[in-house]
Amino acid sequence: MKIGFAKHDLPRKGALVIGILEDRTMGAAAADIDHRTGGALTRAMAASRFTGKAHQTLAILAPSGIDASRILLYGVGKADDIAPRWAEDAGGGIYAALAGSGETEAAIWVEAGPASEAEIAAHMAYGAQLRSYRFDKYRTKEKAEDKPSLKKLAVLTERASEAKKLFAPLEAIAEGVFLTRDVVSEPGNIIYPETLADEAKKLTDLGVEVEVLGQKEMKKLGMGALLGVAQGSVREPKLVIMQWKGAPKSKDKPLAFIGKGVTFDTGGISIKPAGGMEEMKWDMGGSGTVIGLMKALAGRKAKANVIGIVGLVENMPDGNAQRPGDIVTSMSGQTIEVINTDAEGRLVLADCLWYCQDRFKPRFMIDLATLTGAIIISLGHEHAGMFASDDTLAEQIAGCGKEIGETVWHMPIGDAYDKELNTDSADMKNVGGRPGGSITAAMFLKRFTNDVPWVHLDIAGVAWAYKDKPTVPKGASGFGVRLLDRLVATHFE
Repeated sequence: MKIGFAKHDLPRKGALVIGILEDRTMGAAAADIDHRTGGALTRAMAASRFTGKAHQTLAILAPSGIDASRILLYGVGKADDIAPRWAEDAGGGIYAALAGSGETEAAIWVEAGPASEAEIAAHMAYGAQLRSYRFDKYRTKEKAEDKPSLKKLAVLTERASEAKKLFAPLEAIAEGVFLTRDVVSEPGNIIYPETLADEAKKLTDLGVEVEVLGQKEMKKLGMGALLGVAQGSVREPKLVIMQWKGAPKSKDKPLAFIGKGVTFDTGGISIKPAGGMEEMKWDMGGSGTVIGLMKALAGRKAKANVIGIVGLVENMPDGNAQRPGDIVTSMSGQTIEVINTDAEGRLVLADCLWYCQDRFKPRFMIDLATLTGAIIISLGHEHAGMFASDDTLAEQIAGCGKEIGETVWHMPIGDAYDKELNTDSADMKNVGGRPGGSITAAMFLKRFTNDVPWVHLDIAGVAWAYKDKPTVPKGASGFGVRLLDRLVATHFE
């Protein structure tokens, strides 16, 4: 969908979107159009349940007095509630209301205070763009009437030039989100370690430095934990290192983001039940977020030095697959007894975390992973689970999550949980039992952070949306790209 900005002017075709305040209170633009159309807006509201409550909609077809083919009334709610986050939800809601209407063009008339109108307009466009995402490349027989019709959106504001400038970095972030949604949506026969690494390589066009290590290089580094997961697949594992050097003169340590990239997870020898296994194409959601984040940061030219590392493997149950009871040696030198081959993501991340802190000496490490089903039992699909060795960093992430609507919940860690990983056969085992499963998984990861400030985000419940939300259509959510971009922008640029 093409998005543009223009000054206030009634469109000659397509849909016109007008905001209505709570209790059906009209602003200047709505009052003028009501007058032009002989009271069409007043009559339509009186004959409906539309009251102007936040995010309500009411469509009116072809009123006389204006050239637009329809008017969409959009509930603003209270004027004091108008803010960037509200505007994003509004933009998404407006797109959803018009996408299947048959209209190909629409214009949103934005009225807000002079100090905020450009910002509100930019974020409304951003919300519409985020909601417009659709993964339909494999739908070869879809009827035209089932496809979104809206192709062009104009946001009308007296501060159009300023709004356009504010929208540019938001558009770059949205492109990062879309990349994440794309790779997470792809099936396992299309996205596997080599092809996902190829997607990361494309970031060189934006100035990101990308290295890809193969099995031979990782074996030389001693990455026995990651390689053990991959040994049952014919797909060679990859370790991808991405560097964005947006502050070349800075002497600060780089920021590091690490993602779990199990491109398909059968569970290995500890095989998963057949029902729902097709969803394990998105067990690489953490790596997808990190790759999308690097695109967002590079796209908006973030003034920060950032490392992105993703460990890419496929967990398959062939004759060479890792067995329950096997003992592997991680890059750190610590040995791990593999009790359950379906607890594989933490083995991948163990070597990624150690490699990251050993090579780059980062300011902090934040890892993302669709790590445990236990976090879904704890938090459902509303929050990511957050585990942290650094409370300040955790508070910063939580604050950014509230601002942009990608919320996290700070979970406990501690020695009592860590002891559950002890085993007689090796330095540790890879699972700590059913109680507190997401916590013991986090404690496993912490053993490979070497006291670098660290946060683990378990995104198993939020990487995929099972129902539409204002700025997230059903499917791959892209969770974490906006959250971590905001963290970098607010606290580290």
